[in-house]
Amino acid sequence: MDANPLRIVSYNVRYFGHALRGLASTLGPKRRVAAALAALEPLPDILCLQEVETQSFRSNVAHRRAHPGETQLEAFMGRMEETFALLKRPMPYEAFYFRAHRYAVGDFSLYTTGLAILVNTQRLTVDTHNVDAPHPITHHHVRLLRERKQSRICAHMRLVRKDDGRALHVFNTHLSLPTPFARAFWNTRDKMGNGINQLHEARTLADMVRKHCPEEPFVICGDFNSPPASPVFQFFCDEARFTSAQVAVGQIDPSASRGFSTAGFMHLRMHLDHIFSSPGIQWLDTEGTLAFGDTRSLFHGLSDHMPLIARFHLPPSLPLTGPRPVQASAGRS
Repeated sequence: MDANPLRIVSYNVRYFGHALRGLASTLGPKRRVAAALAALEPLPDILCLQEVETQSFRSNVAHRRAHPGETQLEAFMGRMEETFALLKRPMPYEAFYFRAHRYAVGDFSLYTTGLAILVNTQRLTVDTHNVDAPHPITHHHVRLLRERKQSRICAHMRLVRKDDGRALHVFNTHLSLPTPFARAFWNTRDKMGNGINQLHEARTLADMVRKHCPEEPFVICGDFNSPPASPVFQFFCDEARFTSAQVAVGQIDPSASRGFSTAGFMHLRMHLDHIFSSPGIQWLDTEGTLAFGDTRSLFHGLSDHMPLIARFHLPPSLPLTGPRPVQASAGRS
């Protein structure tokens, strides 16, 4: 049995702009998110963040940058370093950014989209990643709108645990909203997770996972814009045979789409975020994962989503016989 479980967090941070209803990023949310993450005990080994910008009008208008080229992720990592310094603890995370889309007028960026993965380098080594070319998963239902539709990607890393050489693949993603340009959209009461385009993206994602790790264990984090019991969720669990972390520990009923909310908009509550894995991974608990709106959470009010936090054991495996070539690190870009 694996004596050293790993802890993972998946969190849609809403561009660190929730204080201004997503209109602009400010310094305060970055500092408060950093403090909440640093307060988790034990510290997470992997942080998968969705809705992280690079540089744009939205990310900079309400936040003065430390230097002209500073990205949103760099600004957040600065707050992480400040937080750990105040706690008199070493800051263990290295951050990697995966660019998805840029909305611009000429050379002027209105806003950008992307994903980030932070790795606890005290426990894990980054073996390979796809920072330079994140895997595209966008399904374009209407070809004429191809250039206007927000691009969806999947970030991928292969990590190696330092104490025993066991490997783990980590995927981080953010699926599209259901397309309104399909007849099924208007014929279905429950829209989220029922989109034809969402199912196409789910299949593309599953194919990518199978291609990159046919034998080694993996976890998939993200905002799937799909509740339990939806066709997208059922595809991952039944057809792709992925394991839901929350289902595995008994936190949710996979047949109840409204049993546990991870996101909210005004009075609407939705379960949109998930962590899936290969069958060999043993999920231990989701301690720290609370429903949206629960004021006991360290993350209450910091985003329109709540983080999923889970611990797991890796399946038994033989140590690596030798390291794979490591791609050039993007570091804190």
